[in-house]
Amino acid sequence: MIEPGIYKDVMGSFPSGVTIVTTLDAEGGIVGITASAFSALSIEPALVLFCPNYASDTYPILRDSKRFAIHLLAAGQTAEAYAFAGKGKDKARGIDWQLSELGNPVLANATAVIECELWREYDGGDHAIIVGEVKNLILPEQPVTPMVYHKGKLGALPPLG
Repeated sequence: MIEPGIYKDVMGSFPSGVTIVTTLDAEGGIVGITASAFSALSIEPALVLFCPNYASDTYPILRDSKRFAIHLLAAGQTAEAYAFAGKGKDKARGIDWQLSELGNPVLANATAVIECELWREYDGGDHAIIVGEVKNLILPEQPVTPMVYHKGKLGALPPLG
């Protein structure tokens, strides 16, 4: 058996990007979740995946909404990352967002935004594996520095090269 604490330490040693996945709830309010378990999956068709915890209060809303926006966070979006990592309905209080042309809640200042429709869902132990079909891509006018997650800390990706 794998000891959970060691497992978390080992997995935390792998640097990853940080995303926030947003959608609208039944009342039209923004809900979302911070996720580092995100990946590109396929080019044809264009698919991506993220893995929310089944215990998340946001997971059933994301699943049922059938559409969502995945934000690849910029280094300056630490407040957003922590806000959407918490529980509760008011995660977006004080955070700048607007509806996209596709009707998804989109946060300002992300490195990029990927708008999706639910393509498939799979069981992944204590997490769901949500596969989204990419419907729209949004890039900022000026490139921004991405956020990374490593050993439990958020930070800026150092300049490469």
